[in-house]
Amino acid sequence: MVKTIKEITDELNKATQYEEWMDELKKDTRAGVQKALKTWENKMKKVQKIKKEHDEKVQFDHSFLPFESALIAGLDEAGRGPLAGPVVTAAVILPKDCEVFTGINDSKQLTRQARETYAQIIKENAIAYSIHFQGVEEIDRLNILEATKQSMKKCIEALDTCPDLCIVDALELPIVIPQQSIIKGDAKSLAIAAASILAKSARDEFMDQLHEQYPVYGFDQNAGYGTKQHLEALEQYGPISEHRKSFEPIKSMVFSKEELLL
Repeated sequence: MVKTIKEITDELNKATQYEEWMDELKKDTRAGVQKALKTWENKMKKVQKIKKEHDEKVQFDHSFLPFESALIAGLDEAGRGPLAGPVVTAAVILPKDCEVFTGINDSKQLTRQARETYAQIIKENAIAYSIHFQGVEEIDRLNILEATKQSMKKCIEALDTCPDLCIVDALELPIVIPQQSIIKGDAKSLAIAAASILAKSARDEFMDQLHEQYPVYGFDQNAGYGTKQHLEALEQYGPISEHRKSFEPIKSMVFSKEELLL
């Protein structure tokens, strides 16, 4: 009995690998069948690409293992560039079996919904993780680079399990644990990518809450970055306590205000 296009499409949607019965589909002259088969083949190519990228990230991390059972912590940050809000850092130790993390990538390459989904998966399956918020006071006191490093140090110290090695996205930290600084590590390392997701998701949530208090700055859209709308709001309403006073144009605004008070 000849199957309908819908029945064939349903079977293809359930298939996770190529099977012998698909050979017959190639001979089917119905346009709907050929379209369904092509759609499934394209889907499988994407799945295979994601799996390949995942395996490469895992192999990359494993290449740094000082010994077989060593634990690696990946570290990354979110929010070094914005004019407002904290810089948020995260540290993650992933288990050797990483299949559940397939699809994790640099947080900037993922949609917000995907980041939130993966953040939950990471929290539920990681050996250990920690997230630290470095406030604007410390950013202004130390400078953004040093504040980020100190935040990452606190992240490592807060982990329930001590790692044997830390791999960090393009920074060198003031820690005694062996470390490896990796340029564009969030695109190469699974552990760093996982940390970037946790940091970015936590910071987005913080900025959403800040938006509820100060809606005129549009923090839910710009996350504190210096967009045209944000800069216009700064010009009209001035900075709030969550604006970084060591960053321009806020620095000049604060200086001008102090001059007027003298």
